[in-house]
Amino acid sequence: MAKYNCVIVLGPTAVGKTSIGVAVAHGFNGEIISADSRQTYRHLDIGSGKDLKEYQVDGIPVPYHLIDIIDLPAEYTVYNYQQDFYKAFRDIQTRGKLPVVVGGTGMYLDSIVRDYQLVNLPDNPEFHAQLEATPLEELAARLLKLQPDLHVMADLQEKARVIKALEIIEAKKAGYDTTSVDRPEINPFIIGTTLPRPQMWENIHKRLVERIDEGMLDEVQAIHDSGISWERLEKLGLEYRYCSEFLQGKFSSKEEMTEKLFIAIRQFAKRQETWFRMMEKKGVVINWLKPGTKEDRIKEASELIKNNL
Repeated sequence: MAKYNCVIVLGPTAVGKTSIGVAVAHGFNGEIISADSRQTYRHLDIGSGKDLKEYQVDGIPVPYHLIDIIDLPAEYTVYNYQQDFYKAFRDIQTRGKLPVVVGGTGMYLDSIVRDYQLVNLPDNPEFHAQLEATPLEELAARLLKLQPDLHVMADLQEKARVIKALEIIEAKKAGYDTTSVDRPEINPFIIGTTLPRPQMWENIHKRLVERIDEGMLDEVQAIHDSGISWERLEKLGLEYRYCSEFLQGKFSSKEEMTEKLFIAIRQFAKRQETWFRMMEKKGVVINWLKPGTKEDRIKEASELIKNNL
């Protein structure tokens, strides 16, 4: 089996991840799996940056997955994403293609890379409280006794993951079906891309103005008019929250809304970078591209993949 069997292209917002990922998929017989928490929803187009025209190179379409797969007001969770990802991953592999994961939703990416054990568990607050009150060392020893073949030993250093593993074991003992979709073997070669802060801020501002000019406020109003509450819209990320608040009269002007949204997106980009650093501290290897033009970064990414896959 090859050391790596898929590619992940990650990074904060507005740094050109999609262009790089699409070029990689085109060049290496691949298909895109999106890791964007909002692009899973139909009709969240302008505000989520869902430009489906990006998924082609020289007029040749590059197939994509996990975009436009669910309707509001349904909630789409990390658990849902993980299960849908496994299905898409297997489908792409079965057809002899390379899965190329592209996105910036840190928890989605982390759930795949570090194999979050996400299952629908029965409600057992007493057992959970008992585990929370137990020292990590004791919990880890208990888990190792029950699962001596545990393959990710680093998990024993994270109390939440140890507790979840023990809850799954307890649920299975009680006869509760915790199975969902079996995890395929995933060995990702991870590429990270970002830009110097001034350039990223410029990209964010330019893109925000473009989205407002393209009708982002009209999009949000139309979604609300279709029966989706303001409260639900406000949970769909910064653009949808601020536009919803503006349309409810919570800002004095469009300029005030734009400026405050610009600041909020910049803060969000910083949080994304912090999440990726956290993944690296947990042992995830990310090969960061040098800052540069889109073309330079595509070339560097292609060379890295050619030398490692």
